[in-house]
Formats: sequence, C-alpha cells, structure tokens
Amino acid sequence: MLRIALPNKGRLSDDARALFADAGLEVRSSGQRALMASLGGEFEAIFVRAQDIPEFVADGAADAGITGWDLIRESERELVELLDLEFGACRLVAAARAESGIAKLADVTSEHRVATVFPRLARRFFEDAGCSVTLVPISGAAEIAPHLGIADIVVDLTSTGSTMRVHDLREIATVLESSARLITAERGAAATRARSDGLGEREKRRALEELSAALESVIRARGKRYVMANVPRDALDRVRSVLPGINGPTVIDLLNGGTHVAVHAVVPQCAIYRTIADLRALGGEGILVTRIERFTP
Repeated sequence: MLRIALPNKGRLSDDARALFADAGLEVRSSGQRALMASLGGEFEAIFVRAQDIPEFVADGAADAGITGWDLIRESERELVELLDLEFGACRLVAAARAESGIAKLADVTSEHRVATVFPRLARRFFEDAGCSVTLVPISGAAEIAPHLGIADIVVDLTSTGSTMRVHDLREIATVLESSARLITAERGAAATRARSDGLGEREKRRALEELSAALESVIRARGKRYVMANVPRDALDRVRSVLPGINGPTVIDLLNGGTHVAVHAVVPQCAIYRTIADLRALGGEGILVTRIERFTP
C-alpha cells in the first residue's frame, strides 16, 4: 500500500479530497481529525501540514504528496513533479508601499529589507536580479511589515491582489506562479522506501504513474461535456466543423437505418450553447448533453 501525503486543512485539503473522490479514491477516515485514512486498496493517506509535505516525501515517509509549488520550491528538496493539479492557483509576488518610491524591481537597492515567509525563494529571486537585499524571515502576516517599519518590501502569496491593495501595497514583480502539484521523490529516495516496504521500485513507479493518469483524467474532464445527437446523413461534412472531437465525431448508424445517423463528441463546456444551436441549424434532433467524470484521450 502506497502512502500519499495530503494537506490536513484549508482549501488545498478540500480540493485534494474532492479530486481523489472524483478519481474513485474517496478518503475514508474515522473522523475529521484522523491522521491517516484509506484511499482504496492500493493507497492510504496521511494528513500533515502543507509546508511539511515536501520533507515527508523527500525523506521517504510518504511515497507521494500534494502541496503547492511555492512550498515545493521553498523546500529545495530533490523532488519530481508528476502532475500539475490545476487548483490552488496563486502568485508569489514582491510588493512595496505606494509611497515608498519602489515601483519596479530596478528601484530595489542593497539598503532595502525584505520580509517574507519564503526566505529561500526570495533570496534566490533577488540574487538572480542582481539585488543584494537584507531578508527578514517571518512566520506570517508579511503585509503588515512595511507599516511597522520592519521591512521595505514583502514577498508573499496573492491570488487576486485584493489583500495587497487593502494594505496599500503595490506589486513590483512576480517571483513565482504556483498551483498544487502531485510530487514524488527522486529515484534514490524512492528506491530506499520501496525496499523498506517490500516493494520493487518498478512496481511503485507503475502505481504512481497509474495514480497520476487517473487524477489527470479527472482534471481533463472538467470543463468538457459529451454531446450526442441524431443528424441528417447528408450533413456529416458540415457536422465535422460543429463537432470536431478528438479525431472528428464518432458516427453510428441508427438501428432502422434511414436518413439520420448518431454522432457523439466531447465539446468544451463554454462552446455548448453555440454547438447545440449549430446542430439544430443542420437538422439535428434528439440532442443530449452530459457531464464527463473522467476523460483519457
């Protein structure tokens, strides 16, 4: 049984649980505060702080984990990204007070102090930009630091920018784009854990590849719909432009033959309104639209 480290609380935790449930790996725990849970026959979950997950995975305490790209990069551990899970999107940005005179990265000098919960990422970013700043590591609420005179600049996470604006902070640079990722350890650490579990590294890698493929199929299905319709046989050339599908629509003869055939295709959700209107204009009837739970091309 492979061990997957999941965030124990917050939005990342909720989204990770929902993703696993949609993939047929529902979290089955004894209660809200359970430290471990079953994910089906092959996997079990352990619940830890999102910032600790890179360490758990790198050290072999977990075979894989889900956490933010910002936390993965900050950890500086040797980890392999298996999949971008496309939730928890945010940006790590550098920002300063509007009246500070710091409007862009070129305005930063060696006299400036930077408060952040991400000292490694911040140090690397400013060094790469040729700025020798003084870092002020803090544990939270970085946006208050410039107002208290602790720092001139903050490096902190934002999703909409509203928190920065509320605290009269202006973004001067984007340090990192982040989202939740499925990660595992480099081969050396993975092999050590596989041996301790009595598993071959090949079997473990295969199981993780299957897990990644299952989660990816759920992500791929989001924002898509499956369309079925009966259309005139002589309109098939025009139907292709309405229902392009992957390699064109699937065409099926109806039981009674005749002038109509059934066409099936996967369509982006945002295109459903226009697709139905176009099918009807071509003489389509019996149009059915359904949600897709998983989609593997």
